[in-house]
Amino acid sequence: MSVASWNSLSRRSEGLSIVHASLYPWQSADWQRWQQMRERLPHAILFHGAEGIGKVDFAEHAAQSLLCESPDVEGHACGECASCGWFAQYSHPDFRRVRPEALDAEDDEATPETEESSTKKAAASKTPSRDIRIEQVRSLATFMNVSTHRAGFRVVMLYPAEALNPASANALLKTLEEPPPDTVFLLVTHRVDRLLPTILSRCRQFPLHMPAADEALSWLESQEVNSPARWLAEQGGAPLAALAAAKGEFAEAQDEWLSYLARPHTATALVVAERLQKVPLSLLVAWQQRWLYDLLAIQCAGRVRYYPHHRKSLEALAATISADSLHQALRDAASRRAVSEHPLSARLFIEDMLLDYVRLMQPTRAAA
Repeated sequence: MSVASWNSLSRRSEGLSIVHASLYPWQSADWQRWQQMRERLPHAILFHGAEGIGKVDFAEHAAQSLLCESPDVEGHACGECASCGWFAQYSHPDFRRVRPEALDAEDDEATPETEESSTKKAAASKTPSRDIRIEQVRSLATFMNVSTHRAGFRVVMLYPAEALNPASANALLKTLEEPPPDTVFLLVTHRVDRLLPTILSRCRQFPLHMPAADEALSWLESQEVNSPARWLAEQGGAPLAALAAAKGEFAEAQDEWLSYLARPHTATALVVAERLQKVPLSLLVAWQQRWLYDLLAIQCAGRVRYYPHHRKSLEALAATISADSLHQALRDAASRRAVSEHPLSARLFIEDMLLDYVRLMQPTRAAA
């Protein structure tokens, strides 16, 4: 299950309004900063930070607070007024959400299927786009050229901003250069480096912070995550990403993959490739990239970042390979990740990746 799908499910959980589900314990200080900014609100705000810390939920919370008719003394939306009711259903007339079609498809998969949704799926004939398309940005023109329905703000939330392609980014830039009155753009990204400098220059940047380790662990424990320290380390300290990984359908597959990386062998490579060919290849490559980074980190600093529960195996393997070989393996992994969405054959892709890893870890045996 992706982070986006898990967040969608959490917002629809019984007894939780969107207000309480979208602001996490570690976001209190950031929310106070947001309240200070609201005194002189810019027309475009870019929320950015690490992936899996709740940036989208924070931005939704901020959007709802801007549209709420009776916010509380701390600026949180009341959750009771007509505006909050519309917002919870994503039907507020003064709110637009712009995101790739692929994220809508993920939410559809996380929602119990009805006859209507089944019909829509059957009618869909193309793969949902992972880009924010220029048509989506241009469609905002009508929305922004009419008066607001509630005599307040008009809010556009766009995420992930790095999904803008060159055409849609330039279309958005034109709007940001001449924003309509009473309109606020909330952009969200975890890849500031992928945005046009001209878009960055027209947004007030708002960094969202990583939670402290003890705060993140406490929250994961409250979500009934087994071995929370393990998952938090693997996801670089991002609690939502850790939750999605721990509760996702590929947790057991990851254990099998890491067990193989700890004890690589040509004979078992083909078996593992056969068993795990249904796992998204981008996940397999990401798991291996983290493993290779840990090997390099042990050689350079004696530390393990992502997989501390495999420290003994990592130390043993790190002693048998050169740093130059590890750097090359990381470059190869990056190349594989770039094409992992569209392989000719998943099984052959995995076999090639694992056999290269065997040669990397057992150079003498491979040469023999």
